[in-house]
Amino acid sequence: MRANAKPGKIDRVVSTLGRAIANGDYDAGSVLPREQDLEVRLSAGRGVVREAVKILATKGLVTVGPRHGTRVQARQNWNFLDREVLAWLGESQQDHSLLLALEETRRIIEPAAAALAAERATAAERQTIKDAYATMAKYSDDLAVATQADRVFHLAILDATHNPVLGSFRSGLEAILHTVFAVAMPGLAPNLPNHKAVLDAIERGDAHNARAAMELLLDRTHSFLTETFRLATTDVEVAG
Repeated sequence: MRANAKPGKIDRVVSTLGRAIANGDYDAGSVLPREQDLEVRLSAGRGVVREAVKILATKGLVTVGPRHGTRVQARQNWNFLDREVLAWLGESQQDHSLLLALEETRRIIEPAAAALAAERATAAERQTIKDAYATMAKYSDDLAVATQADRVFHLAILDATHNPVLGSFRSGLEAILHTVFAVAMPGLAPNLPNHKAVLDAIERGDAHNARAAMELLLDRTHSFLTETFRLATTDVEVAG
């Protein structure tokens, strides 16, 4: 990084360009404005713009070449396990398909993780899961506290699998939870019994019921999301 390319300025340019790309302001295959133009538009130096573009490239949003400039990638090349990418898409997504796809990914990973955690969790890991549930139950009306506790609950279960390949999904799952919980947390209270069932099965070492309880938990979340989206769509139609 150049000496004058300060992190705060770079983050601002990354966010501005990332949001614009996620919002569809630049179509896939299109070329971003030249460096000189971006410097003027974004009130940023060349070093800042170049570093920001490099970061967007690591996220899969753009490619950089000496002849074709900075070209926007098709969405299938974007890193959907990157928290910033998910946040930008979440801000721009209108049909809710992203959240449903993220929840579908959870339904693939988390029931199996719960089963493995039931078989492999250490006493300390079980206590972490138990403490997270207790915090959720106590502060279910405080969405900020409950959200953090719920995140700890699910990540602790993944950690307790002791599977290094699943462990490599940790940051991705954390990004998914961050995005899904932003919409789903108001539905936590009715889902607490399913969280408790997951905890109880893990404490008993009951892999079968840990998997089943996690499936019920995620089914409930999915139902909450689809109903929330249905009501939002109805409100838009009525307003229209």
